[in-house]
Amino acid sequence: MWNATTGSITQLMQIVGTTISSIAWAPGGTNVMAIGTSDHQVQIWDTAKCRLIRCMPGHCARVGVLSWNGGSLLSSGSRDASIIHHDMRAPQRSVGRLEGHTHEVCGLKWAPGGVQLASGGNDNLLNVWDERRQPVVTAAGTRHQPLYTMRHHKAAVKALAWCPWQKHVLASGGGSADRMIRFWSMKTGGCTMGVDSHSQVCSLIWSVRQHELVSSHGFSHNQLIVWKYPSMTKTAELTGHTHRVLHMAASPDGTTVVSAGADETLRFWKLFGSDSAHGRHRDSLLTTGSAWTGSCVVR
Repeated sequence: MWNATTGSITQLMQIVGTTISSIAWAPGGTNVMAIGTSDHQVQIWDTAKCRLIRCMPGHCARVGVLSWNGGSLLSSGSRDASIIHHDMRAPQRSVGRLEGHTHEVCGLKWAPGGVQLASGGNDNLLNVWDERRQPVVTAAGTRHQPLYTMRHHKAAVKALAWCPWQKHVLASGGGSADRMIRFWSMKTGGCTMGVDSHSQVCSLIWSVRQHELVSSHGFSHNQLIVWKYPSMTKTAELTGHTHRVLHMAASPDGTTVVSAGADETLRFWKLFGSDSAHGRHRDSLLTTGSAWTGSCVVR
């Protein structure tokens, strides 16, 4: 764990014989972190005490994505093609299971409010699940059905992001055989717009301050792109990573984005300034295409 205030580094845990395949902080500024592993475990850790709180079994393959619903519910997506809901308040191991993919679930994101859940798979499908939708009872048992199933992407759907300031809008990105960033209306389930990024889309983040979107990419450019929404004109292209930019995360104040690359580096980008001086501060940094000064690259 990296402390941006003090620069200190704390080792939370280390596992042998397997790998850590996903992490997700619990909402609300708590010290709780969820960890998914390649040997199908979901672990809950107290980061203040560096103590394992709970193990949540149920999957039978790698847990590659985790998403909290804004409360006590944690959802996990796995290579076994299933999504499992875990409630931290419930004594039982799981409180729900969604099966709408035929290959690994590689993208998972709850919408603000914790009612709708978007899932992307290596089967090129994008599913949207709604907690208010009643399960279907058949002879084979009770089964939850997606509210919407989108088949527009031509490659794995790993990048998912709900718009924080425009309800019912979801962005998704496709892999190297697709390269499209698409926008969806949850009112109709339809695709409202699509743009060819000309590169594998690995992750997406909306700005909480401006009508902008940041995307990270793999083959073949390994860059970050800042887009103006809804025109989808490029504000900047940020380079520095030498391999796929697999993940991004935004700081709580929305000003800084950290990118994690397959080149084993973390890069911190000061993309958005304060509300009072947002535009001028941001542009001066983006036009240089440089990472945030300070500990910009960590190996």
